[in-house]
This record gives sequence, structure tokens and C-alpha cells, in this order.
Amino acid sequence: MTRIRELHYRVAGAAVGLFPGHHRSRSGTSGFEFRGHAALQDAPDVRRLDLHASLRDPFGGWIVRLHSERKSIPVAMVADLSASMGFEGAQRKLDVLADFAESLAWSAWRTGDSFGFVGCEERVLPAFTQLQSRVRGAGVALAQRLRTLQPQGRSARALREAHRHLPRQRALVFLVSDFHLPLAEVETVLDSLASHDVVPIVLWQPAEFALGAARGLAQVREPESGAQRWLWWRPALRERWAAAHDERRQALLQAFRARRLAPMFIEGAFDADAVTRHFLA
Repeated sequence: MTRIRELHYRVAGAAVGLFPGHHRSRSGTSGFEFRGHAALQDAPDVRRLDLHASLRDPFGGWIVRLHSERKSIPVAMVADLSASMGFEGAQRKLDVLADFAESLAWSAWRTGDSFGFVGCEERVLPAFTQLQSRVRGAGVALAQRLRTLQPQGRSARALREAHRHLPRQRALVFLVSDFHLPLAEVETVLDSLASHDVVPIVLWQPAEFALGAARGLAQVREPESGAQRWLWWRPALRERWAAAHDERRQALLQAFRARRLAPMFIEGAFDADAVTRHFLA
């Protein structure tokens, strides 16, 4: 059995929840991180009495120390499972997605967080929708199904509905797609997830944008609809193709940055260490 690579993530703000975990919070009174003082009647725990602070209190009250507790968070992956995700270059996009989902589910379990998954094409796919779970092997079976999936969806418009399948509590959401959809639709999806901490993951393969000979007749195919056409490659068209690729990347970056999101581009195989570095940057 291949060893699952663990990745490490974190959230920018304080975690909010009821379950103990790994992430810093601003709640609780019996943790290990000092947060401040409070009157004994507001936090009735005599074990936390601070005699020095009590002696300094001008009203002669008893003062206790407050220590924030570490909390767990929901971690979810919202994934594009439309036909374009079946593209295969050096790696198949769905295999990269499967490796990512398996690693994230394992890492969430190791961290004490719950893991959920929402797979979308023209509709949300029940077979690829997993509610938040703390089961140890939650990602293994899911990854196996992803590796055998032959995507047929002509669009990923159900990404706009994914927020309905996420927990109400603020979650860390990995939005994974090749983002080969209209920019206005990308913005709608991002806005629908605004109540969560979103990390856009752009899955591309270099072969998607690579051209062969400098000139000649070539057959191209639209990945979602399957429509095919013949083009005569020439230097001018090659330059337009490269420029369109760069413009698309910049347009996506602008849409992400306008919402203060830090995207990650995966252009090849999945690398758990690269995901960890993304959060530490």
C-alpha cells in the first residue's frame, strides 16, 4: 500500500467550534494559551485564581486567568468533476485530485478535524458527496472512486450550489478545479463560498497548453462538450494561443486577489510538501 503523504494547513483567524483540536481560538478558559483576566463570577474556576492580579484589583475582587483552548475546524474539498477534469497529460487531472483528497482527508484526521467532500459537474453528484466525518480512512475509498471516474459532465455549474452541502460553521474549503469556465461563473462560485476560508486550487497540465510543430494542421477538442475542429497552426496563431493562456492566468489571479484569496497552481503531480509551503508562505 502506498504511503499517504501528510500536509499541514492553518487558518488565518481564530477557530470557532466545540471540539478540541489543533487550531488557536479565542474561547474557553482551561487551555494553555494565556488570553487575559476575568472576574471570578464571570469565569468560576478557582483553579485559575491569580493572586497578584486580585491584590491589584481596586475593587478587591477575585481575578482568574483565562487560557484559550485549541479547537478543531471543518475541512472540506469542493471539486470540479466535469469532463475537462478527465484530461490526461503527464498525469491525469482526476488522479492528481484523488491524491490531493486522500492526503487532505488523512491530514485532517491526524489534526483532529472533520473532512467533507462535494463533487460537482452539471449537478452535485451524490456518489461523490461526503458529509463531514472524523473517520480515519474517509479519503481512501473516495480517492479510489475518483481514480476510476470517467467524467461526462458538460459543465461545472453545480459548483455554485456546493455551499449548500457545506457545514454552517466557518470551514477551510479547498476549491479544486481547472477553472475552464466563464470568469463570471468563477466569481459567482467564489462569492457563494464567502462565508468560509477558501483556498483555490488550480489543476492544470502543461500538455493542455503545449503546441506541437511550429506550423501544420492539428485537431483540437473542447474538453467539456467534446466538439472537435481542425486548425492550421502558424506563428501568429501560436502567439495568440500563448497570449490567451497568460491572459487567463492573470484574469483568475485578479478574481482571487480581489477577494483576498491566495490561489495555488498545481501544474503536474500532487506534492503534499508544496501545499504545506503554500500555507507557510
